[in-house]
Amino acid sequence: MQYLQWLSIFCEAVVVILGVLLAAQKKKSYGWCIALCFAIYVYYDAVKLAGLSVSQDFLYVIFFIATISILWAVGQIYRETK
Repeated sequence: MQYLQWLSIFCEAVVVILGVLLAAQKKKSYGWCIALCFAIYVYYDAVKLAGLSVSQDFLYVIFFIATISILWAVGQIYRETK
């Protein structure tokens, strides 16, 4: 089942790229937040998959940043669609 983890990391990386393109080409600032959130997901999943030792406190902080980032992005998308 490890291939599912690799597939998940690949999909997350694609979302990072699309978020950057959304911000840079489409001029949607929430694209940066989406890219940041999923870049953190890529890092987190890669660390777990590789079995690296990373401070749990650090992981809590970056996961919180990812949550705030996607919350802001979804709020911006919601406001845009009114």
